[in-house]
Amino acid sequence: MHTDDLPGRLRDALAAADFTHDAVSGLLGPQAHAALGRNETTPGLRRTDDGSPLSTLTRLFLLQSTVPVAAAEAALPGLVDQLCAVGLLERSIGEVAARLDVRPYAAPDATGDRNLWILSDLTPGLDGSPNRVGPEHVLGISSASTSLAQLTLREPVGRALDLGTGCGVQALHLAAHSRSVVATDVNRRALWMAAFNAGLNDVSTMEVREGSFFEPVRGDRFDLIATNPPFVISPATGQRLVYRDSGLPGDQVVEHIVRAAPRHLTPGGWCQVLANWVIARGVPWEERLAGWVEDCDAWVVQREVVDPATYVELWLKDAGLHGSADYTRRYDTWLAWLDEQGVEAIGFGWINLRRLASPGGGTLRCDVWPYDVEQPIAPTVRAWGEAVDLLHTLAGDADLLAAHLVTRPDVQQETSGAPGAADPETVVLRQQLGLRRARQADTVEAALVGACDGELSVGQILDALAQLLELDADAIRATYLPTVRELVAEGFLLG
Repeated sequence: MHTDDLPGRLRDALAAADFTHDAVSGLLGPQAHAALGRNETTPGLRRTDDGSPLSTLTRLFLLQSTVPVAAAEAALPGLVDQLCAVGLLERSIGEVAARLDVRPYAAPDATGDRNLWILSDLTPGLDGSPNRVGPEHVLGISSASTSLAQLTLREPVGRALDLGTGCGVQALHLAAHSRSVVATDVNRRALWMAAFNAGLNDVSTMEVREGSFFEPVRGDRFDLIATNPPFVISPATGQRLVYRDSGLPGDQVVEHIVRAAPRHLTPGGWCQVLANWVIARGVPWEERLAGWVEDCDAWVVQREVVDPATYVELWLKDAGLHGSADYTRRYDTWLAWLDEQGVEAIGFGWINLRRLASPGGGTLRCDVWPYDVEQPIAPTVRAWGEAVDLLHTLAGDADLLAAHLVTRPDVQQETSGAPGAADPETVVLRQQLGLRRARQADTVEAALVGACDGELSVGQILDALAQLLELDADAIRATYLPTVRELVAEGFLLG
């Protein structure tokens, strides 16, 4: 793939310069680092004028500034000409400029931060320049890629798939805990960069395959699939940006992935999707997505909802079209199409699928959760799967009454009421970790959760509460067994 091991020699040079996320952050300092996050480079240029290899690489790749040839040769000894030959750098008489981005990345996932380097196309729009990207633009580190990395389960698996890999960020994460990784994409430039990134980060277990969606892995099965697909909901007309536009109208790309994924999963295997979906007028969004799910347990979390106008503005600006000659026409065409399709709003969030051991059935849970969550959120996804398994084993009321459950350690009780009152007006049970769920509880529910320490069964606890509160035991059981199931499903009680 790279017979001269150019990625490996570049890796050695970057490591020798200490070109890591922490070192670059320290070099830039809080002010310049924050400014770079706003696409402003001036503060960073003022902090990187000492001529050191670290400053040179930071100026070259992150700040997209030209550097003297001598400084580039010192930071990348023996590599400048070869990097120019493969299109990573560009050399003039006395200066060197970057044509691609090489960025240090502290990979945030449940395996802990790892120092990686990511090759991608240059960040557009620095210092107020036009934010234009070409049809085959290959995105680098983004908020979406970080979100998916934090969502994806990190237990050891055999085979993993990064569907629509782009520059290979998710594949590099998967390689840390998978025996082998397949990375697919329809964009050849993206696959070249993904393969280069595998070599750059000394990953030998990653294979790249060209093709659309699941075509390159037809007949293959995986233990884990992670995908940040080109999910932008549009009429699929005009210029297509491959990294965000699938070529399919509406949310068909997400529907296709959800429907097709089970055929490519081993029993118990997971597919985790970052997605947009249509919220149609008069149709609950949960109902639409439920029709896509087959042969899987599924947990869908809607993190954000935007109206059509906001959505169109967001993606036109993402493409650098704000203020362009045909901006208004594009805006109106897209908005009119959404209205014709009956789109009331667009949802954004996570879709987690777990393949059943046999066809049919499955549990579907849909949550609206726009609140802050603990990151990485992957352990909470795993806990949801364990809760589903526990509820399957406690299907009957007799099974649930006999179960010895334990309150999750991070659950705390909050009370409020008038000063001096004998009893609180409200009691809230709140998780401190994961989604940080909270639910209002009455006296019986709060006492039940407080008593679940594994010693007594659910039935014994309910009977004791009935006796203590002088209530009918059968009525207590009938009223609170559904509540116990909710407490298990929401992670307040564990098996």
